[in-house]
Amino acid sequence: MNSPSPNDEQQLQRSIEQSLQEIALQMGQRIDQQAAQQVYQATVDLLSHIVYAPITLARLAGTLLVYQLQDVESEEVEWFKSQVKQCPNDDEVEELIESLHRIDSL
Repeated sequence: MNSPSPNDEQQLQRSIEQSLQEIALQMGQRIDQQAAQQVYQATVDLLSHIVYAPITLARLAGTLLVYQLQDVESEEVEWFKSQVKQCPNDDEVEELIESLHRIDSL
């Protein structure tokens, strides 16, 4: 897999940060550029141990943002982050995110 050029990475980061701001607005809240950057950076850090697709990065960032905006208990957030860190690849991260949606809908 080719690693993206620095310009592509910057475009991806801006795109994801913009999406995070839009998600926050849809949830009736506002986040500034700095908050979006912090969520993005936290997501990159969580995925640093694997090769991941941009969509996985975007979905994980969105999930972390929703946790943050819904003021989810810190133990639950820490559990989720520890699960991400244990995932051996981005498919497992995707499955973890999907499992959250299944649990929430029960």
